[in-house]
Amino acid sequence: MTAGRSANSLSQDWGTPKKYVDAVKKVFGGVIDLDPCSNEHSVVGAQTEYCLPEKDGLCESWCFGRIYVNPPYGADRERGTRISNWLSKCAEAYRAHGSEVLALVPVAANTTHWKKYVWGCATAVAFLYDTRLKFLIGGVENGKGAPMACAMVYWGGNYDRFFDVFTMFGAVADLRPLKGKRIGGRDLALPALAQ
Repeated sequence: MTAGRSANSLSQDWGTPKKYVDAVKKVFGGVIDLDPCSNEHSVVGAQTEYCLPEKDGLCESWCFGRIYVNPPYGADRERGTRISNWLSKCAEAYRAHGSEVLALVPVAANTTHWKKYVWGCATAVAFLYDTRLKFLIGGVENGKGAPMACAMVYWGGNYDRFFDVFTMFGAVADLRPLKGKRIGGRDLALPALAQ
């Protein structure tokens, strides 16, 4: 919901509230290496930021250690992308580069993109207590809440640190036992990357 993308003709330039940016930095030991969904009003402060229209984060390298993603939530008709593309890239960065990745996404547990890239791939998820999370619009809080519940998904090797930080913000679920399992007749694992 950042990067200045428009979806369904509504502004998607919704920034992460500071309390969640601070929590992400705690999980990452104080530094965010990459924000692939940045915008001119972002308070994330990553060392590398990809901002549309100059740089499309889906087309750029994610070979970074600590990545924070607040993706556009709707469809980007101009580029033909959806949130599933961003979740795929999160899972790929974790698998291919060993990156730690945190993504602030709508709770959509029954969708194909959650089944493919969260369940069986991610390490943990925090279902946030803020039922109508107040995103920043133009860099400031405008009082309007998101129309859906949100979650922070974690792909990485330090479940305990994620749990310690995010239990104050939501109910944390350990997804590690799902790796390699089958649910509903399909494997819950990211397919092998093409060589």
